[in-house]
Amino acid sequence: MDELQNFRCQNPDCPDYGRRGLGNLRVAFRYGRVTQRRYLACRTCQHRFSERQGTALFDCRLPEAKAVDVLAHLQEGVGVRKTSRLTGVNKNTVIRLALQAGRHAQQLHDEFVAFSPSDP
Repeated sequence: MDELQNFRCQNPDCPDYGRRGLGNLRVAFRYGRVTQRRYLACRTCQHRFSERQGTALFDCRLPEAKAVDVLAHLQEGVGVRKTSRLTGVNKNTVIRLALQAGRHAQQLHDEFVAFSPSDP
């Protein structure tokens, strides 16, 4: 279970919130028909969350490869409709993924900027 070291507790009230590599996470169960995703539990606060929570692909029902393909097209500047045609995904799904990835990027930006050193 060394790959669990990359995850962190998602509960803001937990003393281990946001800290990686503590060994406080365990796999509570798996869910999903095709792709078995892990549902993790924090040993400190007993909070449970999906392994995708806190990522740009949280609550995405597309296969991971297809979702990444959609986002790669958008990153290259391909339009929504053309991305929809090239990947075989509905244009509303393309828009939803783009908005979700944008919100996630904004949260990461705000988190990293908050910890960056100030200018002297």
